[in-house]
Amino acid sequence: MGTEGVRTDRLGLLLDQFDHARETAEARLAGLGDEEYLWEPAPGCWSIRRRGEAVTPRAFGPGEWVLDLGAADIPASEYAEVARQAEDGMTVEKIADDWSVSLERVREVLAHTGPPKPDEAPLTTIAWRLGHLHFHFAGPWEWTFGERRREPKLLVDFTPSAGLALERFWAVIDRWRESVDGVTEEQLDTVGFSQYPYSNDAEYPFAAVLAGSNLEFIHHMAEIALLRDLWRIRSAAG
Repeated sequence: MGTEGVRTDRLGLLLDQFDHARETAEARLAGLGDEEYLWEPAPGCWSIRRRGEAVTPRAFGPGEWVLDLGAADIPASEYAEVARQAEDGMTVEKIADDWSVSLERVREVLAHTGPPKPDEAPLTTIAWRLGHLHFHFAGPWEWTFGERRREPKLLVDFTPSAGLALERFWAVIDRWRESVDGVTEEQLDTVGFSQYPYSNDAEYPFAAVLAGSNLEFIHHMAEIALLRDLWRIRSAAG
């Protein structure tokens, strides 16, 4: 593999990483069918469900189908992030608002001194992972490159159709990629260039926000790939 055309600027590195992850993900998602898309590998999975049939208290979506979302909390895996926020000068009140939890819960986390307890995050379906990613990129686009006014939880019309979900998802990803490609060096350094409300993006330079978005895409697509492997093995064994 040659090095001709390889970019070493900040935006180029971030875009190349994203493009490679997207190419890999698109190949791994080829042939996804509805049954596999909605398959629950264990009882109690989070998924997309018809409105009124959701099993979680904060499931959301604008249409007939909603995306599961549990009660607000700070998982053990994020204790270090909360400590970092406090060390950086964020008030307990702001941290509580950032995580949508009580002041008491934040104080509990900040007072925690032992090893973190194992997370109790649920298993999810491919539909949930894909829907979560769709929401993650639709909202930040609106609050970075769009009008910065629409409620992110109303931007994604979730669907039980794998084909339709992928069609809509890749359209949002393409829009995000096209907009990011036009970001200037000054904008990469701008704190608050993204005003996405369900995050602390507004407190970071946009370069850091992009790096975080890449990681979000990569780790959820890796989880989807694993679920596809489990489905394939299950189907072969059956």
